[in-house]
Amino acid sequence: MLRALAAAGVVTSLFGSSASGASAAAPPPPDRIVIDSVAANGTGCPPGTAAVAVSPDGTAFTVTYSNYLAKVGPGAAPTDSRKNCQLSLRVHVPGGLTYAIVSADYRGFASLAPGASGTERASYHFQGNATTTKAHQFQGGFTGDWQTTDTVPVAALVFAPCGEERNLNINTELQIDPGTSSPSATSFLAMDSTDGTIRTVYHVALRQCQ
Repeated sequence: MLRALAAAGVVTSLFGSSASGASAAAPPPPDRIVIDSVAANGTGCPPGTAAVAVSPDGTAFTVTYSNYLAKVGPGAAPTDSRKNCQLSLRVHVPGGLTYAIVSADYRGFASLAPGASGTERASYHFQGNATTTKAHQFQGGFTGDWQTTDTVPVAALVFAPCGEERNLNINTELQIDPGTSSPSATSFLAMDSTDGTIRTVYHVALRQCQ
């Protein structure tokens, strides 16, 4: 039976560097969920521009970005139309439990010229397991905040193998298609949080191992 873990969380280090030697040597606390940042790679999350924190009740973790933006238009390079970030996380849970991602909330800001479109895409998988992919599209003629939610039905949840430590891999992508928009128009899609208010929240379900 699924249940939430009512325990204190901890804030981990910035993405872009592996867990410190001290963290790697010390055993994880037996009474709370802990996330070690293994790696963050991609054009959307250069080193030092993404950070992760566990919620106080241990039922979610948050990724905050400061430089995640895809754009097209004057001054934009061809590679700017698509940005991605591959997160590889080591998640420690108390003994006898395993976990799965139940849902993810993505937020950002967009300015899309008429005729253009933007796509936010995310895929989730544990090492050695199948990949689940979700995508959301935004149509041109829009400027403002956006929010999407990926939800996994309980019957389709993929839990980490009990008794094994496998990395949780999350790959996100922002892409702009200029479509029929004017070549002089600028369009962008951002998962940007320079003010610390726009972030991605991943909700976790815990289950007793059999």
